[in-house]
Amino acid sequence: MNDILVRIQNLILMAPAFLLAITLHEAAHAWAANKLGDPTGRWAGRISLDPKVHFDPIGGLVFLITALAGTAFGWAKPVPVNPYNFRHPRRDMMLVSLAGPLTNLAQLALWAGLFHLSVKTLGHVDAGWVDVLLTLIFLGAVINAVLFLFNLVPIPPLDGSRVLAWVLPERDAQALDRLEPYGLMILCAVLILSSNLNLISPLVSWLISIFGLQWR
Repeated sequence: MNDILVRIQNLILMAPAFLLAITLHEAAHAWAANKLGDPTGRWAGRISLDPKVHFDPIGGLVFLITALAGTAFGWAKPVPVNPYNFRHPRRDMMLVSLAGPLTNLAQLALWAGLFHLSVKTLGHVDAGWVDVLLTLIFLGAVINAVLFLFNLVPIPPLDGSRVLAWVLPERDAQALDRLEPYGLMILCAVLILSSNLNLISPLVSWLISIFGLQWR
């Protein structure tokens, strides 16, 4: 029962960081696409810091379920992109795709910096609210680490598939694109396998350790 209560508390504390993370992630996609010549996302109102513009109910539900299960991840509505507006479609799609995860990596760095600053300034304070604040900041770093790693998985429609498509020969890249209708099923299978083999937590632990944080 105590474990369930801790997971519910972590879910509540993680929710604002999750909304911020997916909002900046998707806004970065739209911004990058617009800069590279495709205004589709901008016309759809996706260069926005309003979470309602980006929130996806299914992605939010997955976040809720996985957070209660102990490994939180989810997604937002994909930003519409028209590659025919780019001068270099494959390269520019790769750059647009990288913009989202790199935003999560930047947020991870900021949350980690805030955590270290808070420990330095408040670590001596013996109060319950300090523990709650430090947990909130720590989980903000963790959720961005998860989203960074999750989105780099090279399975359509995740961002990592666009990066892989840029590296692959044209024929192989087109074959990868044809997997997109089945991407969600493949991704679910990979995530279930990863959870069963406990592959996610070590990767997250490794990434946050680079910023001086330790999984607890």
